[in-house]
Amino acid sequence: MTTNDSLKKERDKIVKGLEETYRRLIIHKRQTNRPVVVMRNGQITEVDPHDMPSTTVYKRQAEEGAR
Repeated sequence: MTTNDSLKKERDKIVKGLEETYRRLIIHKRQTNRPVVVMRNGQITEVDPHDMPSTTVYKRQAEEGAR
C-alpha cells in the first residue's frame, strides 16, 4: 500500500465521520426542537432543523478535478 492510498483511506474515514456527525446533530436538534446555527453569506443565522436535509454528502472536489 502506498502513502497515497493510505492517505485516501484515512480521508474517506474522516469524511464518513463528518457525515455521521451531521446526521446525529440534525436528529438531536429535531428531538430537542432547537435551531441549527449556521453562517450564510457572512451572516450567522438560525435554521429550523426540520428545514434541513437529514443527511449530507461531502464531495471531494480536489480529487475529482485532478482526474
